[in-house]
Amino acid sequence: MKNTILRILAATTLAAAPAALATEQDIVDIAAGNDDFSTLVAAVKAGDLVDTLKGDGPFTVFAPTNAAFAKLPEGTLEELLKPENKDKLVKILTYHVVPGKVMAADVKAGKVATAAGEELTISTEGGVSVDSAKVTATDIEAKNGVIHVIDSVVIPE
Repeated sequence: MKNTILRILAATTLAAAPAALATEQDIVDIAAGNDDFSTLVAAVKAGDLVDTLKGDGPFTVFAPTNAAFAKLPEGTLEELLKPENKDKLVKILTYHVVPGKVMAADVKAGKVATAAGEELTISTEGGVSVDSAKVTATDIEAKNGVIHVIDSVVIPE
């Protein structure tokens, strides 16, 4: 489960990076190399998920940007990053990770199991969304999976 959680780290804007470079890096490396994912990377570190997300995978990570984290109610992120809330943070992060590598062309509407043991709802009407988050960039390939960028943090019930 820990390995699946780390897949959540990977992030959005890889358009500037050459495709060959992207496939040589793992999900964590890609996210860490993108300033838009600094909050996600900090959360992955706080949740001790780095080694997991650097694992073999493959993983599909729905990666929220810094702007997505900024949409959370005031104080929420700070609370989640506290050591005493690590279990809750890990559950949220792993909720953004789906085992396997699912490219945008293969996405279908419906429920999909996450590394957190909960199901995400995928919608394809008017663009792809994951629960209430819109997918804003797709198919950022890593050597251990793929990252799709989302505009909100999704929280399991």
